[in-house]
Amino acid sequence: MKIAIVRERVEGENRVAATPETVGKLIALGASVSIEAGAGLGARIPDADYAAAGASVASTAAAALKDAEIVLTVRRPTAASLAGVAKGALLIGALDPYGNDVELAALAKAGVTAVSMEFMPRITRAQVMDILSSQANLAGYQGVIDAAAEFDRAFPMMMTAAGTVRPAKVFVMGAGVAGLQAIATAKRLGAVVSATDVRPAAKEQVESLGGKFVAVEDEEFKQAETAGGYAKQMSAEYQAKQAELTASHIAKQDIVITTALIPGRPAPRLITKAMVESMAPGSIIVDLAAERGGNVELTVPGTIVEHNSVKIIGYTNVQGRIPTTASQLYARNLLAFVTTLIDTKTKVLAINWDDELVKATVLTRDGAVVHPQFAAAVVAPVAEAKPAAVVKAAPKKPAASTKAEPQAAPIKTGAASAVPAKKAPAKKSAAAKPAVVAAMADTPKKAAPGVEQSVPAAAEAVAPVAPKAKPAAKKVAAVADAATAAPVVKKPAAKKPAAPKKPATPAKDAK
Repeated sequence: MKIAIVRERVEGENRVAATPETVGKLIALGASVSIEAGAGLGARIPDADYAAAGASVASTAAAALKDAEIVLTVRRPTAASLAGVAKGALLIGALDPYGNDVELAALAKAGVTAVSMEFMPRITRAQVMDILSSQANLAGYQGVIDAAAEFDRAFPMMMTAAGTVRPAKVFVMGAGVAGLQAIATAKRLGAVVSATDVRPAAKEQVESLGGKFVAVEDEEFKQAETAGGYAKQMSAEYQAKQAELTASHIAKQDIVITTALIPGRPAPRLITKAMVESMAPGSIIVDLAAERGGNVELTVPGTIVEHNSVKIIGYTNVQGRIPTTASQLYARNLLAFVTTLIDTKTKVLAINWDDELVKATVLTRDGAVVHPQFAAAVVAPVAEAKPAAVVKAAPKKPAASTKAEPQAAPIKTGAASAVPAKKAPAKKSAAAKPAVVAAMADTPKKAAPGVEQSVPAAAEAVAPVAPKAKPAAKKVAAVADAATAAPVVKKPAAKKPAAPKKPATPAKDAK
């Protein structure tokens, strides 16, 4: 059993899918590991360290991939780059499937079994495999560090002979994994921290970290959480009240960090131009959702912009800005999952296709797209389409870049594949109103070229994958499936306007 790891080709991506630590453990499982030369340089891991751990260092990607049964990756590679792997080889990584139907079809046609780690169920046994949480945690930390680097004042309160220096005021929007880490980090630096989230349970979490919770706590707020612990879409009335409260609070803050991401959709807009202009000169906004368009109206993905003397930091692939630590955690997530696929006695690949972890994460198998969220959307005949999407190979630059990634989050799978005819009229109005979404989560509409969907985000935006929709989710599943199955618009002739929903496949499953 051969496992291959190659250098990431996306510009600015310095993480690597395996470290010397995980290579040693993979070899102990009975695998041989081949890694492309230079694969770990962006994360400051020399080839010699991999060799010392027992891996063979291949001079080219083709040599590393030849006859490999498992390929570990950070980003989704092109189907063409996988030529030479064993038939049905497993491709495991953050594959960013939302809005990338052509690429998925190409991977299926290439014969690989693509496994998207973003869809890992959020259950106890899979916590150690949760790439969204591990990477979002780092994004939250790095967001505060980036803010501190641009903030031209001290964070903590200082009592000096020359007088007292007041502490910085930090406001975190979204108390998911990234948000909670941002709160904890800002608090450690001595800032006065406040935060907001639409989930009632977040209040206790924020306060446990020493932050002040800011929200309109009315009756709707008390019911704003699903049984699974995820945020519901709030009414327009509530959103207006919350926006008013938030706007007045932002005007008094030195630093604002936004973390709201919804899987398969553009990032929700939380901060308007007027709110930015209400902040004092020298204030900082860190938009951790920049890769999906941003939570701030003025965000420019991949860079820092200044408006009215307020800096808006829109770095993408924020966790990739600390690639060594990010690679360590990511590689352990992959190792934990691969371990479940190998028979420890015979030390051979023995995949249980009925395992809930496997069923939830497999995108393609036996030449077809099989994941229920994407199967109907992908058109099988995609002849020469593969050269199109995914970033072309580019020389790796050791220095951390600000370009790249998003993290998309898994979505709860629906049950049926068609909407009952008698229910069709009612579904129209339901489709107009988003179903259950993680309004203040941590991950991201299709990213810009060079950007994939992975982590900042949203660890909290990822709803657990379930084979069948619960009664309460019946309406959501029906609407989601209606958006996926274009032919469903056949019943009421007047319902043709529903057809435009077809491109919005990614948005259908937010939970």
